Order: sequence, then structure tokens, then C-alpha cells
Amino acid sequence: MASPDGASGVGGSPEETELSITLTLRMLMHGKEIGSIIGKKGETVKRIREQSSARITISEGSCPERITTITGSTDAVFRAVSMIAFKLEEDLGARGDGVSAGRAPVTLRLVIPASQCGSLIGKAGAKIREIRESTGAQVQVAGDLLPNSTERAVTVSGVPDTIIQCVRQICAVILESPPKGATIPYHPGLSLGTILLSANQVRG
Repeated sequence: MASPDGASGVGGSPEETELSITLTLRMLMHGKEIGSIIGKKGETVKRIREQSSARITISEGSCPERITTITGSTDAVFRAVSMIAFKLEEDLGARGDGVSAGRAPVTLRLVIPASQCGSLIGKAGAKIREIRESTGAQVQVAGDLLPNSTERAVTVSGVPDTIIQCVRQICAVILESPPKGATIPYHPGLSLGTILLSANQVRG
């Protein structure tokens, strides 16, 4: 018969468990940004996938906005976000949008269930203020839900290093406070009819 010690090895220590948490981060991107991340013949996104070990999917569709979903261990997701932020900054510089005196700020728009936004904002805005002050990034939580969904956009802007620190802190908050109730994910350009149908089925 197996000894209790043998059985306890299966779960691993709390630290190990934390490292193996799978994180999914959804970002809303415009056509130009998507083009930049995909690269010629998909080379850029392929490189980001390989170097970060994260799974990256980009929603299909001809609408100007698409959802980029990054899934993997927290480390893999942060590596991917870091590579995306630096790639966007590089392209901003190449287009000459940047002010010559400094680096052009990069903006990432995270899509987060509204039920988690309260924890992110904190009591009287304390948490979001703390994140802004400790990272130096600009963070804005949209007041309104994204169309036909229960998600809100959280806009983070700054130079890539500050954005990455900021995304790490946002993820720490959302991992501690899981979403409540069912989340209706935002799909850019989806017609209202299909959403209403699926919402009615859920209620029934």
C-alpha cells in the first residue's frame, strides 16, 4: 500500500502550483497592430509563440478590431506580452509617430470580465492608483461594458518596460479574484441577434 508521503508528492508545493497556473489574457487590437504582430507570412507571431512558449490565437474576421488571446503559464504569457509591446514600440518608431525627444508610448487594451474590474480599481480607486504609481504606466478601466458582452476594456499605456510591470500587477489581481457568474466574451463585429439568442438559451 502506498505511504501517505508518496501520495503527497503528487500535488507539489504551493510555490510549484503557483508557477503552473494557466493564465489567459485577451487583448483588443486594431488592424495595424494585428498586422505588426502577425508579420510577413506570419513570421512575427510564429517567433513570439516559439520564444515565449505561450499559445497565441488571433480572432478571425474582417472587422477593424480583433481579439488576440494569449494562454500559457504566467511566465510564458508575460514573455509574449513583453515581445508584443516591444514589437509595437519598434513599429511606432519606424512610422515616425514618436516624438523625437522620447520613446512613443505603446498602448495595450486588455479585455477583462467586468466582475473582476472592481478588484482592479479597488476601494475608492486605491488599487489602480497604486498600480499607476508603482509602474509609471497609465491605466484606464472603461466605465461601459464592451458591446454584447460582460467584459470591459482596460487600457494600459507607457513604454514597454512599464507596461509589462503593469500587466503583471493586473494579472496578479485577476488571479486572486476569479470572475463571478458567467462571462459573455466580447467578439468584435458580432451581430446583436446571435448574442441575444445565446443569452436567452443560457437563461432558460
